[in-house]
Amino acid sequence: GAPSRGAPGGASHGSSGRASPGTPGRASPGTPGTPAAFHVPDLLGALVDKSLVVATPVPGPGGAMRYRLLETIHEYAAERAAETPAVRSAAERAHTAYFTALAEEAEPRLRSREQLPWIRRLEIDLDNIRAALHRSVLACDEETTLRLVFATGWFWWLRNHRPEGLAWVECALGLGDEPAGTDDPRYWPRMQLQVLRVFLAGESGQADKLRADPHFQELVLRIREVFGRPGPQSARFPGLLWVLVVYASDEKLDIRAMMDASIANCRAYGGDWETGVMLMGRTHMIVDMPGGMDGVDEDLAELRELSRRVGDRWMRAQVASAVGEAGMVRGRYEEARCAYEEALRFAREVGAHAEAPFLLARLAELSYRAGDTDAAERRLDRADEEAERYQVQDARAFVHVMRAVFALDRGETSRARLLLDEARCDSEHGTPPPHFAAVINALDARIAAYETKGPVAAARSLAAVLRTARKSRLTDPIVAQLAEMAAPVVLLAGDPRRAVRILAAAGTWRVGCPRSVPEWTEARRIETLARAELGSRGYEAEYENGRALTPDQVADLLELPDPAPVSGS
Repeated sequence: GAPSRGAPGGASHGSSGRASPGTPGRASPGTPGTPAAFHVPDLLGALVDKSLVVATPVPGPGGAMRYRLLETIHEYAAERAAETPAVRSAAERAHTAYFTALAEEAEPRLRSREQLPWIRRLEIDLDNIRAALHRSVLACDEETTLRLVFATGWFWWLRNHRPEGLAWVECALGLGDEPAGTDDPRYWPRMQLQVLRVFLAGESGQADKLRADPHFQELVLRIREVFGRPGPQSARFPGLLWVLVVYASDEKLDIRAMMDASIANCRAYGGDWETGVMLMGRTHMIVDMPGGMDGVDEDLAELRELSRRVGDRWMRAQVASAVGEAGMVRGRYEEARCAYEEALRFAREVGAHAEAPFLLARLAELSYRAGDTDAAERRLDRADEEAERYQVQDARAFVHVMRAVFALDRGETSRARLLLDEARCDSEHGTPPPHFAAVINALDARIAAYETKGPVAAARSLAAVLRTARKSRLTDPIVAQLAEMAAPVVLLAGDPRRAVRILAAAGTWRVGCPRSVPEWTEARRIETLARAELGSRGYEAEYENGRALTPDQVADLLELPDPAPVSGS
């Protein structure tokens, strides 16, 4: 039958013609020893001739056929099967065993150069896998349920079946009591399930619901303690994701040290794919955290080699995206554009639908940074359309923030406010990184400067944003960007001296990360207005005074005094 995106419990009316798990799409005879095993093709042919079974060719090479029952025939067949429960039970066990074996054989191949035919095979048989899962859960068959959940966990994430995957994980966790200790053979599988549960919840917009659980923090601490120790359990999916799960719950942790230890563990106990995943995580964090870009190029070179060796298109997309991100930060826009387009191509090939909206939005940001707002708007339209189609809340939030920036640049304050409110609402259902929250709060203050709040109160809000950014250990270029967003607010408040000092300080934090075209244009505008007010000598003196300021000192500068009261006539 055609694959669907139903919740746990769906059953398939389709059949693969008993295609061999080892060869996606290739038919093989029935299992020896089953009733009329060697007559199955003849029986199917006769049923097709009588229009009781519908035969449909499988797309692609191989010429395999799929067989399904019409709904009315299926209902009749189910009634007749109920008359022979022993036969029906045997058929159900055979069905579950077959599709469990299929999912387990597909699982490692989903992360290899063989992945495309195996992804197609699992999509075709998704309802059959759902039926096997549903049957195993109802029978309280914990062992089979866990096998199926672990075999399909990465598939659910990759193909954007994340809420459904989370539901199945929670069903599996509901089977049986918690293991008494590490000696229990169920201990490690259930701990792996917990990591997968937290990960999928964050990727399904259900992180808030999970955090509301009074035992959530206790669970996170246990995950950190158990998986933080070296060993094979922390070097395979889903256990290797423990670092991301823990950091998402406590951003004050030394994530760099945790990532370094996890990479070393994957090198010792994992494979190329596992090592590559953790290297990718570290690369993205280096770009987004203080300390410069040291080590990024070495990691990217190794990632290129690992991804080519593994052949996983999702991994190659992630590596290309990391190259694009590093290029964007350094102002190498053409290099970044080529990398993001490569990432988008690989993501589309593998059907990683949740990745495309982000990559389109990144390409839009590149156009904006290069000064082409029209192209950026067009790309944002495509990103918004795909984010809506696949319900990628974080991507929708990013699109709305970009649109708010465009509106503010055009002086459309009311529209900028509406768009920013939408972005904040979308971000509450996802898991945005700390720098994204900082940008939203900074934009909020910039917009408020033109509203009833006024520029003085807005500048004070930006001081708080800057201090929070430092506590969150955001990179110097991001802190510089936030500070520069405050300069026009201070100028609006009538204090060009502070505005010049802020620009000078922020410019010194941008080592190797030049201003974008819009940022450069705004800086020149502020410089022109400040020179007119202060004169060239006054401007140069204030600029020199600002160059040595730290982010904390700039935050202090943003604590503007209250405006003097206007005297009555």
